Amino acid sequence: MRNRIYLLSLLAFLLVGISSSWSQDTIYINEEELLSKLKGNNWDLRIAEQEYLSAKADFRQSNSLYLPQVELSYTAITTTNPLMAFGSKLNQEILSVQDFNPALLNDPDRTNNFATEVSINQPLINVDGMYQRKAAKAKMEAMEQKSIRTEKGMQLELKKSYMTLQLSYEALRVIEEAVNMAEEAVNMVEDYYEQGMVQKPDLLQAKLKLQELITQQSAAKHQIENASQHLAYLVNDSIGTAIYSPKDKLKSSIVSQELQSELPAHREDIHAMYKAAEAYESMSKASKMNFVPRLNAFGRYQLYDDEVFQADASGYLVGIQLCWSLFNGYQNIAKSEKSKIEFQKAQTEAEQYESQSKVEIDKMSRQLILSKQKVNQQELSVEQAAEAYRIRKDRFGEGLEKTTDLLMAQNQLLREELGLLQAVFEFEITQEYLAFLTK
Repeated sequence: MRNRIYLLSLLAFLLVGISSSWSQDTIYINEEELLSKLKGNNWDLRIAEQEYLSAKADFRQSNSLYLPQVELSYTAITTTNPLMAFGSKLNQEILSVQDFNPALLNDPDRTNNFATEVSINQPLINVDGMYQRKAAKAKMEAMEQKSIRTEKGMQLELKKSYMTLQLSYEALRVIEEAVNMAEEAVNMVEDYYEQGMVQKPDLLQAKLKLQELITQQSAAKHQIENASQHLAYLVNDSIGTAIYSPKDKLKSSIVSQELQSELPAHREDIHAMYKAAEAYESMSKASKMNFVPRLNAFGRYQLYDDEVFQADASGYLVGIQLCWSLFNGYQNIAKSEKSKIEFQKAQTEAEQYESQSKVEIDKMSRQLILSKQKVNQQELSVEQAAEAYRIRKDRFGEGLEKTTDLLMAQNQLLREELGLLQAVFEFEITQEYLAFLTK
C-alpha cells in the first residue's frame, strides 16, 4: 500500500509539472479568421505584391516611348573666349559694327550671358522600344499571375497548418485517454501485485507504459506549440508564448470533392511562366531592332540677355533626327544572340514546368485513391482494436489475461486511433492539394 501511495504521488507530481509548464494563454480561432488575416499580413504575399508593383512601374516607365521629354534650364556664364563672347552677343542680339574690330574679336572684353532654354524631345518611331514595352507588359502580367498563384498557395499552406493544429489536438486527446487507461491499469496491477497475483516485472512494465504515454503527451503539447507558432508566422501575428486552439475539430470521416484530373488551360503559375517567356521573346526582338533606324523630333526655345533674369533676345530651333547604329563593336550582335538563347531557355522551362504539373496531377489523383483506401482500412482497424482491448480488459479483470497482453492491446488501440487521425489528415491534405493543382 505504501508503494502504491508513493506511485500515485509521483504520477500526480509529473502530471502537475507538465500541466504547469504548459499553462499558456489560449487564442481560439477558426480557418476563416486566419484566412482573413492572411491576405494583408503574410510575408510572401506582401513580397509578391511588391514584385508586381515593381513590374507595373517598369511598364509605366515605358510610356516614355510615346510621351515627350521636356526640360527647362537656366545657364549663366562669363567669358573672354573670343568665339564664346562673339556668339553670346550674337544670341543677345546686341552686336554692333565695333564688335567686328579685329582687335576686339581676338581679345574681347569679359562678356556675360544668361540663357533660359526649354527643350522638347518627342520620340516618333522607335521599333526596339516598342518591343521593350511589350516585354515590360508581359513581365507585369507574369508578376500579376504569380501574385495570384502565391495567394492560393499560401491559402493551401494555411489550411494544411490549421489541420496540423487540429490533428495535434486530436492526438493529444487520444493520448490523454490512453494515459487515463494506463493509470487504471497501473492501479489494477498494483492491487494484483499486493495480492501476489502478478510478478514485479508486470508491475514495472505497466509503470513504464504509463511513463511512455506521459512522454508522448508532452511531445503532443510541444507539437501544438509548434503548429501555433507556424500559423502565427503565416498570418504575421504576434502571439508570444500563447497557443492557438481551433474552434472546430478535425474531420473524423472523409468527404470526397468533385475534382477534375486534368491540367486547367490557364493555371496562374503556368500562365506566368509563359508570360515570362513572352517577355524574353520581346526582348530578343528588341535586340534585333537595334539595327533599325530611330526617328525622333526635337525643339528648343531659348532666351538670352547680358543681365540676370532678363530676356531681351529669343530664338527657337526645331528638327527631326533619323539615326541608327551600324556597328557597335559586335555588342548588338552578341546581345541579340544572348536574348534569343534566353527566350529559348524560358520557353523550355515553361514547357517543362507544364509537363511536371501534369505528372504531379496524375500522381496526386492516384494518391487520393490510396488515401481513401487507407482511411477505410484504419476505420476497420480501430474497430477491431477497440473490441480486442475490451475483451482483454474483461478477461484481465477475471484473471484470465496477462498484464503484457492487456498493455499490448491498449497500445495497439492507441496506434490505430492515431493512425486513423493521420489517414484522415493525409486524405484531406491530398484532396486540397489536388484541388490546388487543378484550379
